[in-house]
Amino acid sequence: MPATFSGRCLLLLLLLCTSLSGVNPADSAMTTPDSNQTWVNSVTKMQAGREPSDAATQELKPGSKHSADVSEYEIVLPGVSEKNISLTSPGKVELTCKLDENSNLKNPVVTWKKGSETISHTSKTQNSWTIQVTISGSSELGSYTCFLKAEKEVSATFHLHVPPIEGREKPIITYIGDTAVMVCKTEYHPKAWMWYMTNGTELASIDKILPTDKYQIKNPSASVNRLEIFKLTTADSGVYWCEATFELGDSKARFEIKVLSIAEPLKPFIAVVAEVAILVTAIALYEVYSKRKAKGGEKEFDQIEQLKSEDNVTGKHK
Repeated sequence: MPATFSGRCLLLLLLLCTSLSGVNPADSAMTTPDSNQTWVNSVTKMQAGREPSDAATQELKPGSKHSADVSEYEIVLPGVSEKNISLTSPGKVELTCKLDENSNLKNPVVTWKKGSETISHTSKTQNSWTIQVTISGSSELGSYTCFLKAEKEVSATFHLHVPPIEGREKPIITYIGDTAVMVCKTEYHPKAWMWYMTNGTELASIDKILPTDKYQIKNPSASVNRLEIFKLTTADSGVYWCEATFELGDSKARFEIKVLSIAEPLKPFIAVVAEVAILVTAIALYEVYSKRKAKGGEKEFDQIEQLKSEDNVTGKHK
């Protein structure tokens, strides 16, 4: 009886402890090995149940890199309203117009255009508007402009083009028999280089204009190309072009050569000397003429005086 009573007391005590803790001893023993995983899963579910607004805003922020294949460019307004973008190969480009936080332009109506074509936004936030352009060829290059219109209108333009080539604006002045050197440079690596000369209204390849021993093309590096023309004559004067070929198109730079004869620099000096010689000659002739005229006048005066004297003598004898 005492053993039975004590056993019942122990059983009642165990049930009381279990009810207070709210945990089934059997369940506790089963879940303890995976308790850490159970906690992680519950946290994951809580995070998944959050509002998606923060994540969406983060994805749409200008400048964030969505993919390694997408190049991103941004203009902040008001400020510099144009940006030149050199592209060498096909790819995707994201262009973003962003309104400065301190701007007075509130709730603008935003429109993207390429020429007269209107383009829809790819994404936008409260103060930035983005389009994504897939560049597959030269037809997608050009100027893309965003217009922000509220109480006033501001705009920003992205100029997409193949890389420019550095040429020479001023003519190259050289002389007969000299060597002319023209150098083209770019910051990128073209697929190929070509040289042309203007022939009337067309461009003719340099190898069709000049004999092979007359010129030489050198490549100091992939981004530099050099044309040398030897033993210049006046026939070599003209306009030359270097052309760099990229995947998206070609880029050209202009050069002009003026070949002068050796006597050419002396022409102004010769002209001055000739003018001086003519002036000196004219002065000398004038002086000679003046002297002769003066001598003639004196002789005529003497003759008149002599005649007067003779007349006086004749009058006295009468």
